[in-house]
Order: sequence, then structure tokens, then C-alpha cells
Amino acid sequence: MATWTALTTLTSKADAEALGAAMENLVPEATGIGVFEVEDDSGLWEVGGYFEEKPDIAGLELLAKMNGAKPFAVSELPETDWVAHVKRELAPVEAGRFFVYGSHDADKVPQDPAKIPLLIEAAMAFGTGHHGTTLGCLRALDRLDTEGFSTDRTADIGCGTAVLAMAAARIWPGTPVAGDIDPVAVEVAEANMRANDMAGRVTCVEAAGFGNPALEAGAPYGLVFANILMGPLISLAPDIAAHLETGGYAILSGLLNEQADAVQEAYENAGFTLHHAEQIREWTTLTLRKL
Repeated sequence: MATWTALTTLTSKADAEALGAAMENLVPEATGIGVFEVEDDSGLWEVGGYFEEKPDIAGLELLAKMNGAKPFAVSELPETDWVAHVKRELAPVEAGRFFVYGSHDADKVPQDPAKIPLLIEAAMAFGTGHHGTTLGCLRALDRLDTEGFSTDRTADIGCGTAVLAMAAARIWPGTPVAGDIDPVAVEVAEANMRANDMAGRVTCVEAAGFGNPALEAGAPYGLVFANILMGPLISLAPDIAAHLETGGYAILSGLLNEQADAVQEAYENAGFTLHHAEQIREWTTLTLRKL
């Protein structure tokens, strides 16, 4: 089935957000609306909508004029196998000693024994290693290990593909516990274990936060990953503190750079201190230590 896109640009973030909000009232409705800063130092903001039916062209023209935007560029897209497309487009990623790749790039796996390859296929779960948040978490893990830290108790909250739990299992003893609220993500995570000959090395469970007996039983943890969003991260601060041992670490991401201070403050209030922060493009990864 074909889909349609409608894209325009504005010079103000506030105007772009207002236009994005106004697009929610279109009929036929958009299946997705996004507001993004264009990453070319132009100062422009892009507003886009995705539609399963041909959008209301006249309505889009009116919204553009009312919000000072350029006319929408409306395009019809053919049906696409997006997973196959992503496989073609995603190149391998190196994060410290970790080398994350898809099976289509198996010939690029380095022969250096110091490198740790992780096979992650493009699938309906977040965490291929290409996004700045996942990349930042892998770098943070590598950094902690290089500094001499290790633990046999690791939890990965909101695990997606479970690439972070897999990485910990490859360098440290123990069986990390990886949980995700999405059952599809749990299935993808388990498939990734089998693809990497790691079946049984990570326990994958369906859970919101620590809400699963396997996650409760593994506490207190030496390391907790949480690569999710600012709101859930702030809400989880007391719970992560309760499930983490004194001196243990939390690696947090899913944060826009401007959101990092609020998350750091919430965790400092829960008994953490900042160990390291890294920005990768617009995303920040925080490594915090429980006092």
C-alpha cells in the first residue's frame, strides 16, 4: 500500500512545533508527525507528516500560510520493505572495542581479537548501534571496563534489541537480565542471542521497569542500563537506586542534550553522582555512580 509524506520547513522551533500540533487535526489524519531541526547549520526546522491516505492538500496549504511555513511538498511513496532498505543503508558501527554489524556486512568484521563483534539485524526493535543513544551507551560500557570496573549483575531496562546486555555479557561474567515492555522487542532480543551464539547468556523478559520476577531476583545490580526517554528515566530514578548496589553505575540515555541536566538532577536527588557525560550529535549519555 502506498503512503504519502508532506514536508515543509520553518525558521523557528516554536512555529514548527505549533504547526506540528495543528497537523494533528487534519482529516484524513496523519499516522505520524515529526518536528526536527535540520542538521546543516541552516537554523531551519522541518515539519513532516506521514499519511496512509492522500492528505488534504488544501488544508496543508492553509496551515502552511497560517504558520509562516513554505508550501508543503507532498509525495506519494511506493510500498517499501523498510527492513531490507535499512539493511542496505546501515554500515557497521564501532564503539570502543564493540563492532556492531548486520549479516549483510559479515565480511567486514575485523579479525582483531581485541574487537568484540555483535550481530544485530535491522528489526522492529530499537537499538542497532547506529543511533547516538545506543552508541553512547556502548562507549560508556567500554569506558567503565577500561577503568577497571566489572560486575556479574547487569540489568538492561527498555532493552530493545538487547545489544547493551549482550555487550556486557561478552566482557563480564554473569547473566544480564534484559527487559522491555514490548513483547516484539523481547522476541527480537532472543533472536539476537541465537544469532550471536549467546543463547542463555542473557535473560530476556517482558517488563515495565523492574516489574518482572527475574529482574527483581537479580538485584542488587552492579550496572543498570536505561536507554529510554527523559520522562520515564526521571520516574525510574528511585527504582534504579533501589535496585543498584552502593558503588554501582547507571548508564542512561535516550536524552536530548537539553534534557540531560534535568535527568542528572533527578538522579543526584536519588543518591547518585555524575561519573561521565558524553554528547553524540543531539543526544547525551550519562554515566552515574550510586553513592
